[in-house]
Amino acid sequence: MKRYIALQKIIETGSFSRAAEMLGYTQSALSQMITSLEHELSIKLVNRYRTGTKLTLEGKELYPHIERLVNQYASLQEKTKEIKELETGVIRMGTIASISTHWLPGILKEFQEHYPGVEFIIHQGDYTSILDWIKTGAIDFGFINPKAVKGIETIALKEGAMLAVLPKLHPLAKKKVVPLKLLAKEPFILLEEGHYNEPLEAFRSVGVTPNVKYTIHDDYAIMTMVEAGLGVSILAELILHRTNYQLELRPTSPPVYRTIALGYKDKNSLSIASKRFIEHLRKKAGSLP
Repeated sequence: MKRYIALQKIIETGSFSRAAEMLGYTQSALSQMITSLEHELSIKLVNRYRTGTKLTLEGKELYPHIERLVNQYASLQEKTKEIKELETGVIRMGTIASISTHWLPGILKEFQEHYPGVEFIIHQGDYTSILDWIKTGAIDFGFINPKAVKGIETIALKEGAMLAVLPKLHPLAKKKVVPLKLLAKEPFILLEEGHYNEPLEAFRSVGVTPNVKYTIHDDYAIMTMVEAGLGVSILAELILHRTNYQLELRPTSPPVYRTIALGYKDKNSLSIASKRFIEHLRKKAGSLP
């Protein structure tokens, strides 16, 4: 196959010397390869002139078949590489707690049924750390709010509500919808999300500043503290699934939403395994909570 590839490069460049330089051969070695191919086919393929190298009449008839053969070989090599990467690939992703808890287990299980040899390295952080990991190459991609990032590509997956989280018997729990202006007056427990924070943006949009008493990097710790009556909070509805905390959950006015997206530096630089996982995730997005 190397001889056919060499012939294609010679015809593309019109020169043995330029083709030899591009392919990393000596000109003598390249000449021997073409001579060997001509002997095998019993056909003179090329003529060499001072002005360059051209196909013979017989070579012109065979050349379209040779091009197809080389292209098919390249396709075969690419497919082989893809299979090998999916057999032994490593996917490095960054995620936030709600995604780790409620999305990833089912998605990972389904994906590994198809690609059992793929290894996952999962870093959990906030919007700032995930963005930094993407930019430095520590991870291939990460789950992130697209409003929280610059300088990377994003694919929006799903929008979800955020709810007011109140202790049992809290006065605001009597309301079906909690105004943000009233919530801002209560001792507030803030989830640390990095340089962008959806609840803070929501409070800012109505012209109030919350009475932040605690800032914590763990959703479940916040639920425990709210349950103990230390304050109120706003958390993603997704993280509030399947919990046993004694809490009151209410929508807010105006409502608070967050968009979850996948972020990566450059799609073309992603591994085959990462691209397949992202494809799988996008197909499943509609059925995710």
